[in-house]
Amino acid sequence: MAEVLLYHHIQGLTDGVRAFAEDLRGAGHVVHTPDLFDGRTFGSIEEGFAFARETGFDALGERAAAVADGLAPGLVYAGFSFGVMTAQRLAQTRPGARGALLMYSCIPFTEFGEAWPEGVPVQIHGKEGDEFFDEDLPAARELADTVPGAELFVYPGDQHLFADSSLGAHDPEAAALLMERVKAFLASV
Repeated sequence: MAEVLLYHHIQGLTDGVRAFAEDLRGAGHVVHTPDLFDGRTFGSIEEGFAFARETGFDALGERAAAVADGLAPGLVYAGFSFGVMTAQRLAQTRPGARGALLMYSCIPFTEFGEAWPEGVPVQIHGKEGDEFFDEDLPAARELADTVPGAELFVYPGDQHLFADSSLGAHDPEAAALLMERVKAFLASV
């Protein structure tokens, strides 16, 4: 089974993110869920962004990277939205990465190097009408077109944090399909 380092979204380490991790643990995977916001969760994306701006995006990024430094190589790096920046950066730059799961966001891979690392599989998930994911969709398509075996899944709807069962944006049908695809990905790495 896989060992996953899962970074939460901008609303924090919510009950829905914890439930997602538990579902993966139930499938036999080891899942680390660092709390970059020190126990704080937020009722909206805007409140979470305000906290992240106040705390400092660089400081939060350093905190996230420090978690990876304390773990052995061979991880699958996963992130939800805000957490994708760190997950993708580590998947592209930390030796030994086994894969990347990018949910609701995707950064142009050239931000972290000239090419995606050879042999590191990637899976990207987002909603076609999500205003945040729409901005990242060109980068997601380029990554999917460039990396052999990369998978891009675009779901109908406009909810951003749709796999978080504790939020109003939760879409049970799309979340179940995302989970099924993530489990298949983890079983293959």
